[in-house]
Amino acid sequence: MILTDRSAGNDAVLPSVVVLGEILWDILGDTRRLGGAPLNFSAHAHALGHRVDLISALGADELGREAFRCLARLGLDAGYVKTSTQFGTGTASVSVPTGTDPQFTIARPAAYDDFRLTDSELESLSELAPSWFYFGTLFAATHSGRLVLGQLLESLVGAAKLLDLNLRPGADAPGLALELMALADVVKLNEDELERVHRATGLPSDAEAFCRAAVDSYGWRAVCVTRGERGCAMLADGDFVQVPGRAIVVADTVGAGDAFTAAFMHGLSRQWPVAEIAEFANGVAATVAEHPSSLPIGSV
Repeated sequence: MILTDRSAGNDAVLPSVVVLGEILWDILGDTRRLGGAPLNFSAHAHALGHRVDLISALGADELGREAFRCLARLGLDAGYVKTSTQFGTGTASVSVPTGTDPQFTIARPAAYDDFRLTDSELESLSELAPSWFYFGTLFAATHSGRLVLGQLLESLVGAAKLLDLNLRPGADAPGLALELMALADVVKLNEDELERVHRATGLPSDAEAFCRAAVDSYGWRAVCVTRGERGCAMLADGDFVQVPGRAIVVADTVGAGDAFTAAFMHGLSRQWPVAEIAEFANGVAATVAEHPSSLPIGSV
């Protein structure tokens, strides 16, 4: 794994990341915007200076064509983003009830469910030797999705495996969450997901006790529990911190957690002290929540 010291200059080489998962359009009332946790994570990781190879699929429809145009404007390489003629581009209806996290209704099957990797593509991805491999639960909730995930886990043996638990309706079965947790090296989840994992596993519900017990049980290198406006709890390389969030006027929380995850990975890559990683990730997430966009400010 390529790691860069936090004192290094701006020209230092940052680790590359392969990202697997959904690209979809978030539908909020009469508006739509490109999203999906893997796409949001990819855009923020790229903005932070990492090489990103995003693996997904879009439909052969206008939503898919517009998504490809957005990827180009974001500067993301679409070499592993395929076009499905079987299913349309993914969509998710989003509602944000007052005082709660966004609620998602996700249409399945979607284009990203119609995805296969050839042997030559797997070989090419292996030759990239990425430092990180990001995955989540939604793509892996289908049998075909888990097959693709398994292929990549076999091919990207040197990459640190970053799981964004990101439980969504239809992709929140306890068995799936536990299966993916056992594959990971680094995990990010929110308080609601922590409670669900607590009920499924018996691991503690207290953030610090959970982080320490989960690291002992699964051998994770790092874990973070996000707490919205209250910041986060983070354990990395044996050091635990709880860092409050930044006071902001919230415009939209959709995508803030994905930005946090990218910043979390970035700080780990730069080998920052855990408190510095938490402060930075809180700040990146707050900046996204201050604006009505889940993507880097001014990118699309």
